[in-house]
Amino acid sequence: MTVVGPFGLSVRDQALEADVQAGLAAVEAGLLDATKSDVPFITEAAQHLVLAGGKRFRPLLVMLAAQFGDPYAPGVVPAAVVVELTHLATLYHDDVMDEAAVRRGVPSANSRWGNSLAVLTGDFLFARASHTLADLGPEAVRIQAEAFERLVTGQILETAGPVDGRDPVDHYLDVLGGKTGSLVAVSCRFGAMMSGADESVVDILTQYGERLGVAFQLADDVLDIASEGHESGKTPGTDLREGVPTLPVLRLRAAAAAHGRPEDLELVALVDGDLTDDARHAEALRLLRAHPALEQARRDTVRYAEEARAMLTPLPDGYAKSALQELCDAVVHRAG
Repeated sequence: MTVVGPFGLSVRDQALEADVQAGLAAVEAGLLDATKSDVPFITEAAQHLVLAGGKRFRPLLVMLAAQFGDPYAPGVVPAAVVVELTHLATLYHDDVMDEAAVRRGVPSANSRWGNSLAVLTGDFLFARASHTLADLGPEAVRIQAEAFERLVTGQILETAGPVDGRDPVDHYLDVLGGKTGSLVAVSCRFGAMMSGADESVVDILTQYGERLGVAFQLADDVLDIASEGHESGKTPGTDLREGVPTLPVLRLRAAAAAHGRPEDLELVALVDGDLTDDARHAEALRLLRAHPALEQARRDTVRYAEEARAMLTPLPDGYAKSALQELCDAVVHRAG
């Protein structure tokens, strides 16, 4: 049993392990090649986050999904490069929008080179992803375009907030389906599709990826509050301090609005106040960790992970299916 990929995913078959490791190594080489430019500065900026590392969650899903067809098919690795380039490009843009100072343990591109160059570098990565995508055929281009539209729509909806009368939790889950679920779903879809898997398998894995992507983000929401360490890759309470409305906070607000308990209303006021003060931030974290809203957010995470796992039921048993199931378990484990 060897540990590969995010969350310490264990692969229990030597052949599958070799395929996954070889595929991820080829993706890494493809990412470096795709981010090279004749202009040295562009290369440096474009490779900034590639070299910083990362979970490579989406390429891993491409490799596992490809096991349901021919994992050595020529389109598999380029498809994985496309989804990771797209993901990386969104990180450059997200950091500008969030005014983030650090990403993956290194200074963010915007803090190092300024917002304008960070945005343009993200655009450069989108362009390189499109160049690679063009070689995969018009159907792949259409699928990626639809996913990218959903991703951008999710970002816009998050920025705009829910319309009057819309449940903020439902709105947030829709946002996550677009921002995170869409590209994770495409990762599974591309892996299966490029490997020549049956259309029914492609559809099953796409639906699995959509649900897993949302569960993955919800687990990060829970970790932002519950973690004492840095399991999510960020300092605990980062989203809370920055006023990002994650699911535990939305569940808290819903409880306060529904029941009007003084302690809930006081905690909402604390959370919505200035949390740049370390003492106030620590108190908000302490109270949220003890609040039922956090446990409700955990249950939401488990529900999406279990839905993802259930989608896999019709697939033939084997090591690839087991690995995909284990990813669902890993997401739940992260959320506690």
